[in-house]
Amino acid sequence: MRPPCELTVWYVIPTIRAELSKELIKLGLSQKEVSERLGITQSAVSQYVKDKRGKGVPVNKEVRKAIKALARDIAAGNAGKGVIPGICAVCAIVKQSGSLCDLHRQEDADLEGCDMCLNISGG
Repeated sequence: MRPPCELTVWYVIPTIRAELSKELIKLGLSQKEVSERLGITQSAVSQYVKDKRGKGVPVNKEVRKAIKALARDIAAGNAGKGVIPGICAVCAIVKQSGSLCDLHRQEDADLEGCDMCLNISGG
């Protein structure tokens, strides 16, 4: 059985980074600028944009709205040290939506009735 935090690291955060990278590119930033602002490599950005990485969790309307707002702040230079808290806030929305629970159940069918993912605090 894999803990929810492991699934967050392997699937949720890469999905958020992928969607955020795509939004920042749409807003006119280069892959290099995206990598610098997100603190990831340029090759990671390239893989996210090409859908080779970061497709582990479905992105609902609420998550997409939060990602777009964060992307606008980052592109405008208003995020500062808020990039990580912003990603954590989006991660919290993913958890609240139940998407992490769905992923956790796919990984371990014996988790019927489990609400561990919903009870994790933090981002």
